[in-house]
Amino acid sequence: MAFGIKRQELKEWKSKVQSGEIAFITHYWIDNRFPDSKTVTKVGCCDLKRLEEWGRKYGLRPEWIHRDERYPHFDLFGEFQKEILLQEGLEDQLKRFGIDPFT
Repeated sequence: MAFGIKRQELKEWKSKVQSGEIAFITHYWIDNRFPDSKTVTKVGCCDLKRLEEWGRKYGLRPEWIHRDERYPHFDLFGEFQKEILLQEGLEDQLKRFGIDPFT
């Protein structure tokens, strides 16, 4: 379950993904499979080659892509999430969701 984002933010993310941009959106989530993760960052792009290439820069494997028909994306949490958001210059998302990049 996702929460902590506005409808307009989700619309913008979807639009960017469908237009072939690498798009980021972070939100709170609850998933019993990952009890230590309270947030997730979705990095999407409808151009799978571009998304795979982007992911390789960070050691993300193509088989980790959630191949949603309209919004293919990587789900980032934990150390991958922190490291990638920092490297992409998205500290605002870390701050907004209370993610300490140094723990």
